Amino acid sequence: MTDATAAKPVKPAGPFSAWEFGLAFRYLKARRREGGIALIAIISYVAIALAVMALITVMSIMAGFRSELLSRMLSFNGHMYVQGQVLVAADREAAVQRIKDVPGVLHVSPLTENIGVFRGRGGAAAGGYVRGIRPADLNSMQYVYESLTPEARRSFGQGAYGGDNVLIGKALAQQLGLRPGDPITLYSPTGADSAFGNLGGLEKTYRVGGVFSSGAADFDQAFVFMPLEQAQLFFGKEGVWDVIELKVAEPDRVEALTPAVRAAAGRFAIVNDWRDRLAAFWGALKVERVAMSIILGLVVAIAALNIISGIVMLVKNKTKDIAILRTVGASQSSMLRVFFISGATIGIAGTLTGLVLGLLFCLNIGAIQHFLEWLLGVQLFNADVYMLDSIPALVDPADVTWVTLWSVFMSCVASLLPSWRAAKMDPVEALRYE
Repeated sequence: MTDATAAKPVKPAGPFSAWEFGLAFRYLKARRREGGIALIAIISYVAIALAVMALITVMSIMAGFRSELLSRMLSFNGHMYVQGQVLVAADREAAVQRIKDVPGVLHVSPLTENIGVFRGRGGAAAGGYVRGIRPADLNSMQYVYESLTPEARRSFGQGAYGGDNVLIGKALAQQLGLRPGDPITLYSPTGADSAFGNLGGLEKTYRVGGVFSSGAADFDQAFVFMPLEQAQLFFGKEGVWDVIELKVAEPDRVEALTPAVRAAAGRFAIVNDWRDRLAAFWGALKVERVAMSIILGLVVAIAALNIISGIVMLVKNKTKDIAILRTVGASQSSMLRVFFISGATIGIAGTLTGLVLGLLFCLNIGAIQHFLEWLLGVQLFNADVYMLDSIPALVDPADVTWVTLWSVFMSCVASLLPSWRAAKMDPVEALRYE
């Protein structure tokens, strides 16, 4: 029995065994007089943690602003648009009802949109768009509807042919010096058609029934809302719709609704969505996101490079240990894994710390902002300018995953280079100079 036990071969330790992890952690905790790299390890750890935290924070704030801006733009405009033969068909009201019955469609609004010139009481003038809309459809634009007073909502569309009350944007009202109740003169460059031909430009004075704020200054500067029937009359489009606008439950998935909407609208209907109309804006947002991801990703890469200097110094100070371990049977791959684990541990620990700090910062950014404003006595984020109470931050799981994987990857790459040098070290040459 004793001879059989003695003859039993000893199974060598496999890759990433306990002794490799133990030795790697021991090297990281070694004191200065033992040739350790505790200080460099701490610096590398802090640098990676701060870089990851900054990357998650910046990308989340950018995503928050992007989401807020897009939601305001999509609240003012439609998510999908129907044009074509359905606009002049005899059963267009039935088509509108069929479109409204499509699952996922929240609101359907027939519109007209025309170019006009606006003049205030003092003679100030500005150009823009006059959008004709049914009074009942006004609540489909959340930010516009909520910014109006109850009186403005109630008076819009009251009177013959929709009445003479119009709604103007806040920026346009400031430019023309107008307030609710003031007269505003609208000029139509095209005019209306009659038995004697086109009458040319028409001019009419309306009453400012209310001032709206859409949350996007460009829209507030350029748009005037008029009851649909009055807009058709003023611009010579009696009974005409320019487009049917749809609001859907999931604007990011409008392509899934296109076949159903087209079937409901009729075979000759033309259906497109907000990504077509806002293609330039949508493309700019995507380019900005990719560019910022690359730039901020380089910050993480630079922080991870600190690991190289720490592991290089560790390898240099542990030359004798490496030689002895190689002499007693440790393989080159074992030496590589020991120092690789040391460097990767710094990177992974820094990444996890930065991840936690970044998420905590983003999830509590409003409270942090208000605390700093109270502490410093200054307004860091003007709600009147941005229409927001606090800095928006939207944590995107895809962004967080990308940042985490990128930081871990760069930490492993930075650890691999000096670890390879330690693995290739000749034990005889190493001991010769000790």
